[in-house]
Amino acid sequence: MRVITDFHLHSKWSRACSKNLTIPNIAHVCERKGIHFVGTSDFTHPAWRAEIGRELTEESPGTFTLAREDSATRFLLSTEVSCIYKKEGRVRRVHHCILASSLSGVDRFIQTLESRGCNLRADGRPIIGIDSEDLIKILLEADPDGMLIPAHAWTPWFSVFGSMSGFDSLQECFGDMTKHVYAIETGLSSDPKMNWRLPSLDQVFLVSNSDAHSLDKLGREANVFEMSKPNFSELRRIMVEKDVKKFIETIEFFPEEGKYHADGHRLCHFSCTPKETKRLKGLCPKCGKPLTVGVLHRVDELAKREEGERGELAVPYRSIVPLVELVASVLGVGSSSKKVAKEVENLLQDSRTEFGVLLDLPERALADVTLPEIVEAIIQMRNGNIDITPGYDGEYGVIRPVNQRSVLGV
Repeated sequence: MRVITDFHLHSKWSRACSKNLTIPNIAHVCERKGIHFVGTSDFTHPAWRAEIGRELTEESPGTFTLAREDSATRFLLSTEVSCIYKKEGRVRRVHHCILASSLSGVDRFIQTLESRGCNLRADGRPIIGIDSEDLIKILLEADPDGMLIPAHAWTPWFSVFGSMSGFDSLQECFGDMTKHVYAIETGLSSDPKMNWRLPSLDQVFLVSNSDAHSLDKLGREANVFEMSKPNFSELRRIMVEKDVKKFIETIEFFPEEGKYHADGHRLCHFSCTPKETKRLKGLCPKCGKPLTVGVLHRVDELAKREEGERGELAVPYRSIVPLVELVASVLGVGSSSKKVAKEVENLLQDSRTEFGVLLDLPERALADVTLPEIVEAIIQMRNGNIDITPGYDGEYGVIRPVNQRSVLGV
């Protein structure tokens, strides 16, 4: 069975996140999108931890289902934490995804963090003053089968390789505990091809998740594993044993659409390539303030390979434009338009899912259920024929299929 997973997201208890992010709502949206195995998110927050206990029941070790209604969606225990600490004379700001194998392990992890003075009530994604290396030790003492995955590894401000406050290698960040890091999350602004340029990442898997702050963003990136059914123990085994035969692919944003792909200064509406940034000595030509160095630039700095080479753990990937965005572009209206909602509902009739429509439904079958212009846009997207205005300094990029025909004739 192809099991599509998204284990980095947030709950209604995380800052700047939708109040509609409840466990039942997440389950229902996953069914619609075609996600089989999803993270609970935010398990360190006391109110959300209590909700996890009420809303979910354990089906098998580390794998949960809705307690009070039937759903095909399965949950695994996950959270994101923000580590801010000083190391080697610099303040480091690094985010990590934590996956746990049991509620008892979660509770021991929480207890240790609270004993260290961490405030877990303020935010679903808590800020903790703990070194990343120490955090893995704490996790494994609480839950020997837990896993830590560096989140959105290239984001400038809050990541393991971030240009503003990160490190130049996993070893610098995790020290002797690097051997327990089985994967990194590439984030929206990079894709596997960019990460393959670093031989130092050859021995870790590259995973992709949505980091969703609202229901509609679930599954904008995801992972596809071969399993008999969604199962945390098997997911962990694939990661630890580096089973490339069972890690089928990742589903990616086009990285240019990510909001930190290129260099730039959002307040001045200025973006540029890494080469141009060097020519400008890192300063915005409009105001003279420092440019935010994006993911593409940072990868260039650390890369030891040219594009095209890859390591032994490299798995295939496919890139998508989210269905709502694609339909909105074709219809020439905003993504929140009623016209878009109506057409998306039409596409998802008869048990079709968003991933199925975007990636797998044959062209002839698409033509039977939607407009020719939408069919053309989906096929162009699948073929990678896209026009791109890259994102920069917190501003999302704009992606649309090449020569896309709008129903408005634009």
